[in-house]
Amino acid sequence: MKKLLLIALAVVVSAQVFAQKQDKVLGTWLTQYGDSKVTIKKDSKGTYYGEVTWLKEPNKNGKPRLDDKNPDPKLQTRPIMGLRLLNGFKYDDGEWVDGTIYDPKEGKTYKCYMWFDNNDYSKLHVKGYIGFSFIGREVVWTRSE
Repeated sequence: MKKLLLIALAVVVSAQVFAQKQDKVLGTWLTQYGDSKVTIKKDSKGTYYGEVTWLKEPNKNGKPRLDDKNPDPKLQTRPIMGLRLLNGFKYDDGEWVDGTIYDPKEGKTYKCYMWFDNNDYSKLHVKGYIGFSFIGREVVWTRSE
C-alpha cells in the first residue's frame, strides 16, 4: 500500500514539474533588436503561439505598420501589431518544437524551435531554419515582464 501511494505521489509531482517547465516560455519577450515584443501564449490544444504586442515604431508615415513584405497581396494590408509570428509549437524534452516563425521584415516563414540554456529562463533562444535545423539563424529574446 505504501509503495502504491509513493508511486501515485511521484506521478503527481512529476506531472506538475513537467507542466511548470513547459510553461516557462509563456510571457512577453523583447526581440533581438529591441524593436518589438512578442507575447507567447498557449491555446486550448496545448500548443504555443506568439503575437506582436509592442512595436518601438508602431507607425509608418502616420499609419500603423503593415505586413507589406508578405508575398500574399491579400495579407499585405494587415497590421504588424497583433500579428501572429509564432505558431504550432509543442513542448518536447526541454524544447518547443515543430513550430514556425514568420519574419515580417522579409515576408518569410521558417520552421522553428526554441529553448533555454542552463535553466536561464530570462533568455529564450529562437532558431529559424529551412530544411535542416543545423542550418539556420539563432537569436536570443529577453524576458520583458
